[in-house]
Amino acid sequence: MRHLIIYTHPNENSLNHNLLNTVVETLHARNEEVVVRDLYAIGFDPVLSLNDMQGQRMGKVSADVKTEQEYIAWAEQITFIYPIWWTGLPAVMKGYIDRVFSYGFAYRYDQGVQKGLLKGKTTIIINTHGKSHDEYEKMGMDKALTLTSDNGIFIYSGLEIIRHLFFDKADKASAEDLEICKEQIKSLYSEHVLNH
Repeated sequence: MRHLIIYTHPNENSLNHNLLNTVVETLHARNEEVVVRDLYAIGFDPVLSLNDMQGQRMGKVSADVKTEQEYIAWAEQITFIYPIWWTGLPAVMKGYIDRVFSYGFAYRYDQGVQKGLLKGKTTIIINTHGKSHDEYEKMGMDKALTLTSDNGIFIYSGLEIIRHLFFDKADKASAEDLEICKEQIKSLYSEHVLNH
């Protein structure tokens, strides 16, 4: 299977980077095809410009966006790995969605009916956040993130979500916590995802 990983975090010592490495190692161990797009490392420009907006409606995108769209078109399964900052996507990931999930590529309207164009592809979303799961549940933040990200972006674009994982206390994860996170990811990718 062709796996694309879209990754966002500036710190190579972060929980996110550890999770990225675990996903890549698990897929490589099974001889899967893997491409990682590290948005910080490639210097992806997240700013949706007027040129971007005008071009999208005419089916024209800039070269950097076209490159990312080609990776998405190639992929059978897409994994998104990013932290939750200020209850949402980091700016570079939000900008990636704004620019790459463009009209005519990720979605369109047919006679007023919205249609997701990435159908046939599966996705996994892996998020980290600083608060505990209990705090997120009490605030209703878990439901809010599911609504805005899962429904508002991924399902809207036609992607089939296999799992949306949330790992809490990201900034204070112990070695034991990290092992638990890694095992959860290994199990998911080994048993469920690759047989999907």
